[in-house]
Amino acid sequence: MFRIGETLVSEEIIETHFHCNVSACKGACCIEGNGGAPLEKSEAKIIEKNFKKIEPYISEKAKKIVKEKGKYVYDKDGKMETPLVDGKACVYVHYNFGGVLGCGIEKAYNEGAIKFKKPLSCHLYPIRIKEYSSFTAVNYHRWGICSSACSFGKELKKPLYEFVKEALIKRFGSAWYLELEKVSKELKKA
Repeated sequence: MFRIGETLVSEEIIETHFHCNVSACKGACCIEGNGGAPLEKSEAKIIEKNFKKIEPYISEKAKKIVKEKGKYVYDKDGKMETPLVDGKACVYVHYNFGGVLGCGIEKAYNEGAIKFKKPLSCHLYPIRIKEYSSFTAVNYHRWGICSSACSFGKELKKPLYEFVKEALIKRFGSAWYLELEKVSKELKKA
């Protein structure tokens, strides 16, 4: 672990190679796991405000779930997350041709319907952020369904932190990211 400002960062985000390979995993992270995508309050408000523009990109079954449960739900710890369809798929999953899953929110963004790309927790994945009273932890979340992403990242020689650069800058800022790059160079020298 190393410190950048008020964050403690796992060296794994520098040492691990990673690049999503959706042709191999088919977007399994959108339908696997034990809960929906974590949401910030501000993100829940954005989804609420833009739902009519997102709605065309999600399934009929998902639309029914949203109508029943809402555009977001609370987990057992009282934190916001996206609702699930049949306890598995995020309601915002977009089903592409060839069985590859994507994000309906991101699809709406890519087509210019909204200005919000997707929840930060999804954009950062497989990096997970955890807030503590005196620091923020930045960790790599290992998940077997992402093994093809690790192999692909290794082949491309793409470190995980570079894969999620845009999301890290969105969350922590450009100066923080430049410091991360500096630490990465120093660790490679050592």
